[in-house]
Amino acid sequence: MRYELYYWPTIQGRGEFVRLALEDSGADYRDMARGKGGMAAMTRMLDSKKGIPPFAPPFLKAGNMVIGQTANILFYLGPRHGLAPKSETARLQLHELQLTITDFVAEVHDTHHPIGVSLYYEDQKGPAKKRSTEFLKERVPKYLGYFERILKAGDGAYVAGRKATYVDLSLFQIVEGLRYAFPKRMTKFEREIPRLIDLHDRMAVRPNIKAYLDSDRRIAFNKDGIFRHYKALDK
Repeated sequence: MRYELYYWPTIQGRGEFVRLALEDSGADYRDMARGKGGMAAMTRMLDSKKGIPPFAPPFLKAGNMVIGQTANILFYLGPRHGLAPKSETARLQLHELQLTITDFVAEVHDTHHPIGVSLYYEDQKGPAKKRSTEFLKERVPKYLGYFERILKAGDGAYVAGRKATYVDLSLFQIVEGLRYAFPKRMTKFEREIPRLIDLHDRMAVRPNIKAYLDSDRRIAFNKDGIFRHYKALDK
């Protein structure tokens, strides 16, 4: 099956978590909005008056199905591409972890847009500074410390045991994004999460991921995405 991924063409954003799973598994997919007519096609699907259209990108077209929401897409792709455990209980636990990552990503976004997404960062610099201070002091240790404990308590090299899953790929992206957005603070904090950093490093050299990172398919971090670097917030 050839998948069609619909997401904004100039940012990594939430779509990157899906891209990493597709790339790692060697799945046949097309990043639709990056091609001719792709943005128009994405808009038509979002504005559809039939059935239940996706609320927002990313969404994935798989055959006749259209699947929205990052964690939901990964829940679908995981068992079909060797990136999820076989048992239902383990798959649900993995989905739970991805939903936790989803919560964390929303908090990352709110560091630079704490008041409203329709406002520019420049319109909310003061609240963003306060939000980022609390985020770095309280929320980053809470979330990343949680995944560090899971890795420490596990019986394998990955969050679900001996095989890599889409959650491991998502944690790679979390570390990458935080390093870009908060390089000063992450340099200090990484000493507290050695297992998570080791996981990141191992995911980065998986053959398909390394090839993807070295290719022009990997969009660079920038100040339009979820992970944004503002020097004033990295204190």
